[in-house]
Amino acid sequence: MTQDKALEILKQAILLERRGKSFYAETAKAAENQAVREFFLNMASEEERHIAILSEQFKSYTATGRFRAGGDADTNPESVAKTVLPSELQKRISAAGVEAAAVSAAMAMEERAVRLYAARSEEASDEAEKALYQWLARWETQHLETLAELDRALTETIWNDNSFWPF
Repeated sequence: MTQDKALEILKQAILLERRGKSFYAETAKAAENQAVREFFLNMASEEERHIAILSEQFKSYTATGRFRAGGDADTNPESVAKTVLPSELQKRISAAGVEAAAVSAAMAMEERAVRLYAARSEEASDEAEKALYQWLARWETQHLETLAELDRALTETIWNDNSFWPF
């Protein structure tokens, strides 16, 4: 892979994570409930961590032409992402409100991140780069699954509240 391609992917990834962080932080500010606010702040914090990791990789790659091996990519993304969905949260978000719409929009952002990272991990020949993008793809997949679980619960709530069940 050319250096320009690697740097372009890193720039895209950093921008994607910054947008996610901003989105989650703004959604947290607008949240009326503390549990909802904490959920979105946690998501923003995780995106900030990804920005830091990608920024370090960018520095390493521009300085040496290589990705830095090891580090944060050795941590288990599931251990953090699984904790962001307290059952209380489902009760606090209006299924037809702004926060539910934010969950839906966040799912689209996370899907985009998963696609970018999974594709890059397949193309990468550098083992450290491949490991980085595989780790990020797993992490963002956990975010997506968490958001999808919340979205399903919210959808069922609105169906129940409006008697949308056919039986």
